[in-house]
Amino acid sequence: MGTVADVYRPMFMPDLLVAALDRHADKPAVYLGAEVLTARQVRDEMSRYVQAYESLGIGRGHPVAMLSKNRPEVLFAMGANMLTACRSTALHPMGALADQSYVLEDAGTETLVFDAAFAERAAALQAQVPALKQLLSFGPCDVGTDLIEVTRDFAPRGLVPPVVDPEDVTGLTYTGGTTGKPKGVMQTYRGGATLTQIQLAEWEWPTETRFLIATPLSHAGAAFFVPTLLRGGCLIVLPGFDPTAVLETIQSHRITATMLVPTMLYMLLDHPRLGEYDLSSLETVYYGAAAISPTRLQEAIDRFGPIFFQFYGQTECGMTISVLRKDEHDRSDLARLASCGRPVPWLHVALLDDDLAEVPEGEPGEICVRGPLVTKGYWNQSEQTDELFKGGWLHTGDVARKDADGFYTIVDRKKDLIVSGGFNVFPREVEDVIATHPAVAQVAVIGVPDEKWGEAVRAVVVLRPGFDPNPEELAQLVRDRKGAIHAPKAVDFVESIPVSPLGKPDKKVLRARYWQGADRLVN
Repeated sequence: MGTVADVYRPMFMPDLLVAALDRHADKPAVYLGAEVLTARQVRDEMSRYVQAYESLGIGRGHPVAMLSKNRPEVLFAMGANMLTACRSTALHPMGALADQSYVLEDAGTETLVFDAAFAERAAALQAQVPALKQLLSFGPCDVGTDLIEVTRDFAPRGLVPPVVDPEDVTGLTYTGGTTGKPKGVMQTYRGGATLTQIQLAEWEWPTETRFLIATPLSHAGAAFFVPTLLRGGCLIVLPGFDPTAVLETIQSHRITATMLVPTMLYMLLDHPRLGEYDLSSLETVYYGAAAISPTRLQEAIDRFGPIFFQFYGQTECGMTISVLRKDEHDRSDLARLASCGRPVPWLHVALLDDDLAEVPEGEPGEICVRGPLVTKGYWNQSEQTDELFKGGWLHTGDVARKDADGFYTIVDRKKDLIVSGGFNVFPREVEDVIATHPAVAQVAVIGVPDEKWGEAVRAVVVLRPGFDPNPEELAQLVRDRKGAIHAPKAVDFVESIPVSPLGKPDKKVLRARYWQGADRLVN
């Protein structure tokens, strides 16, 4: 029997997923390689995965992680995660073993769902994480249980959204930290529903949505799944980003929308055969995750037309704190093209100084946010959560100016975060690896402007007497421990690193050497 509270229960992501699949059951929903699945087929497969989860003891609050390249089963498992109300965490396919094992241990993960191609990694993770009791593979392999085979024991049944509290944690998204250890950002049903509402209300969608995804489905790509289905559209999913494959797919599938990080856009613009492809079907290109070069954005508008839509957000306040709409991209105004747009009306956004007072127009202040999109905090990190929410605001760590028309332009970061090719790199994590080399006396890692990557990781190193290592040796050390994303593009050997009055490396002074003449300290 229901209660008064049930009368006012809002719709959350599991409800929206079921509604989208039921509403457009016979329309194509997903194209992935040679496979084309209708919404009905996706719904039926998700129902099998829900039942398989239940048979394996996976239910409400169960900590699950996923490690997989793009394939249809990722969507089925994502749906099962939502509909069983388990707590999910995605591992990036390019992540290092040490980072992945830390995440699994910190999240208390008990079940890992993985692509069979990652069987060796899954076994290594289980060996390092005592709590990881269950391995489920997409397809047969020598490790764990074949989840696809388990699902075949079940017939399709109707999907039933779970009854959840808006503050329940749906998943943990891990982001790096200045302490060197990733933090689990707690995502809630409240936040997930809010993101979808903002996307549907504020983002400029094509009338007929054929959405190309070339980013990991388990990460950024997932954010477009439910909104696209609710609009009766379909997803065309590539295994990863390859410029030629993207151009061919836009042409062959008459793609109307896609999402790119700036580096991807640059690679398309620089493609030697760009002019050979018919890209006229494109109506909206969403871009974000990193600052974009205004001159390259101007070039893109000249090449593709006025079809660009920018979103700005962060893991702690997903994807859409502000937007720069298509008609706000004034190609004759580079200052406007450097902007991250205006705050969406669903959130309270302000530029604050260190005393939490709002700064005057044109003055720099930290972007701070209040509203239902904001994270619940950091998993098992009460002190860092308190710092994140100091003074009753979410502190983004990004410093911006607001012009007379209300447009924000990010000019600096309070945090040391480097955004390279759309990936977040925290310098401390790289420094900790380089510091293990016997030749290194001191190291500071910063981001420097880079035409291709936006920002490139650069290590500034003071050597111990008597050592003369090859810079590539240090870069390879990071590549082996953390993966290619974190590896420095360059290593500079110096006599000393500037320090602050407190004796800490003064990265503001250090960065100034590489950012001379720049009107903003993000790129």
